[in-house]
Amino acid sequence: MIWLTWRQFRSHALIAVALLVAVAVTLAVTGPPLRHLSRVAPTDETLFYAGATLVHLLPALIGAFWGAPLIARELETGTHRLAWNQGVTRTRWLAVKLAVVGSAAVAASGLLSLAVTWWAGPLDTVAGTAVPTTWWADVTVLPVGVEGPGLLPRVDPRLFGARGVAPIGYAAFAFMLGVAAGAVIRRTVPAMAVTLAVFALVQLAVPLAVRPHLLPAERRTAPITATNVRSFDPTVPRLTVAGPPGAWLLANDTLDARGRTVTALPAWTRECSPPPPTSGQPAPSRIGLPAVQACFAKLTDLGYRQRFAYHPLGSFWPLQWVETALFLALSALLAGFCLWWTRHRLP
Repeated sequence: MIWLTWRQFRSHALIAVALLVAVAVTLAVTGPPLRHLSRVAPTDETLFYAGATLVHLLPALIGAFWGAPLIARELETGTHRLAWNQGVTRTRWLAVKLAVVGSAAVAASGLLSLAVTWWAGPLDTVAGTAVPTTWWADVTVLPVGVEGPGLLPRVDPRLFGARGVAPIGYAAFAFMLGVAAGAVIRRTVPAMAVTLAVFALVQLAVPLAVRPHLLPAERRTAPITATNVRSFDPTVPRLTVAGPPGAWLLANDTLDARGRTVTALPAWTRECSPPPPTSGQPAPSRIGLPAVQACFAKLTDLGYRQRFAYHPLGSFWPLQWVETALFLALSALLAGFCLWWTRHRLP
């Protein structure tokens, strides 16, 4: 049964191996120079986000092209009647399929994530130590001796799922989701579409509603100064301040002297916004203007301060392990459902 499963699956496996080899060669050639990083080149940044995108996409493709057809294609073509009546029970047939193809799915996603995480290590270090400063220009200050654009820290929701062990959990879940969709819908193409749609919704919902609560968030209050303001909207007016380097900010609220959350600052705080630079006047000198300094001093005197909740960069690996365990548990539940459905609900 294992040999038969391999023969049916080998074309998919060879495609996955070819993809992994191509990515590994690319990363092996471009990765070593990053160990002596002195400048983040545009090509490095392109590869940084291209690798993350590929890691994000692979579990979805696995669910759609490996998981959804596993049962649905057998039902569509009618070959299930032959496969399940040759001395192999449908339960054993499905268990072997899930073990062989599921292991390949987890291995492919895990190896890709391992390669991309290794390659991006120096850039992740840079992103984790970058400090945002001059807020009107949204500039990021990198560590001494390193030049280049700002990069997302690896704990950021847009990058978190493309690093570490989390893609293993995503691949297992996407694969089992595809198998379950195929078993219930019994049509390959609709099952593939449902798998992609549901997996995309889960990938959007988890960072917004689940991941922030997997671990207790840290909380801090900070004074509002011209040098730590990250964004300022003079039309409301409203502002946010920069959190710790590399942290994932969950909340960034302005408090008044009584500790109440302020949705809109007094109108006079528009004076805190520096005027546009004039010819020959560099932008950083504008925060030293007397009107700007007086505005921020008044904010402090009136008791305004900023409160933010965040997951620090050090929470990356604990969040990775907890979220991976969550997705593996969901995968196990889906596997149990598929075995029960195949045994009791399919013809």
